[in-house]
Amino acid sequence: MDSTQDLVPRKASPLLAEALNDTRVVTLNGARQAGKSTLARLAAQASPNAQIRLLDDPATLRSARDDPAGFVEHDGLLVIDEVQLAPELFRSIKLVVDTDPRPGRFLLTGSAQVLALRQLPDALPGRMEIVELWPFSQGELDRSADAFIDAAFAHGPAISRTSTLHKRDYLERVVRGGFPEAVRRSSRRRAAFFDSYLTSLIERDVSQLAMIERRRDLRRLLAMLAGHSAGLLVPAALATTSGIPRTTLNRYIELLTAVFLIKQIPAWSASQTQRAIGTPKLAFVDTGIAAHLLGQDATRLGEPDGAAGPMIETFVLMELSRQLTWSIERASLYHYRTIDKVEVDAVLETPDGRVVAIEVKAGATVRAEDLAGLRHLRQRLGSRFVAGYVLYTGQQTLPFGDRLRAIPIDALWSAVP
Repeated sequence: MDSTQDLVPRKASPLLAEALNDTRVVTLNGARQAGKSTLARLAAQASPNAQIRLLDDPATLRSARDDPAGFVEHDGLLVIDEVQLAPELFRSIKLVVDTDPRPGRFLLTGSAQVLALRQLPDALPGRMEIVELWPFSQGELDRSADAFIDAAFAHGPAISRTSTLHKRDYLERVVRGGFPEAVRRSSRRRAAFFDSYLTSLIERDVSQLAMIERRRDLRRLLAMLAGHSAGLLVPAALATTSGIPRTTLNRYIELLTAVFLIKQIPAWSASQTQRAIGTPKLAFVDTGIAAHLLGQDATRLGEPDGAAGPMIETFVLMELSRQLTWSIERASLYHYRTIDKVEVDAVLETPDGRVVAIEVKAGATVRAEDLAGLRHLRQRLGSRFVAGYVLYTGQQTLPFGDRLRAIPIDALWSAVP
């Protein structure tokens, strides 16, 4: 990442500093090229006697593999970048922090979920905290609050937003995505980045986790999954359509999740709603990559047969996912659908059972029927239902009855608690 991106404040930065202050081993985990190395370097600069070791360097990697015990010897903070390349280090790290339990001993970064590594002997239970770093959120890019989740639970239907954005503006944000390298490029050059990124991901990160016999099948599956983003993830149907055996397809989906390319949004249910289905929803972590796989730019997305609806829903789901890593409210993200096809795109539930429900619309108008799922949950949850929102591409906040509002999508990164 260049100096321009270095100036973008990351919401994960204070979380990382807090973790290093009281935890022996901190792992900064997230997608390749999301900015982990830059954030780790900034953390090292703030720590006296810190040292950085990059496992992308062949000589450094050989040292880590040949002498893991000697490699992790250091009195201050030791930053090990791309730790998944040498999982044999974890046993030596465990020995060091068990002998000397001071906090802030190791900061590790990884581009594949560390706990998914086949060779990992011990996940350092009780000794390690994982801080997630996503591609840029809209609030990070706009230098705005990025606190909709906290605002929603604090203010409920009192949230109000007047926006200057139109549908085309949101679609431009969708195709731009949030990877630092993609954000700074022109649309034409961005496509080259996405192609290179996907190739590197399959050839390197996925291969570190499992042996892939038919990589062409994996690339074909990616394009198919992009077309299903914001839809239910039904492996049996995907296996039938793709011709990929069901067991192989399930393994591919696990791998693509492990390298932070896709995310599964679990289904939500409650004791009052036994008719809910349990199938998860699929979402791409970065809408820029998803739109690239579909071959749709902002103009094409906005056409009548374009994928604006599912891409904007994916965009909202992933902005919420990003915010959950730093929100004060410890909510979890779900989707909701019943066997009667009543559905709500996003359900946020706190540990004490309070619920905020969100429906996403790509259009600039909201109809009464667009709130059917929100009304359904309001009726069944009673006082647990904090508020229901339709996030849409219009510009005004509109009331639709008790605790129900339509608000512009950019309230996601503009609303303050």
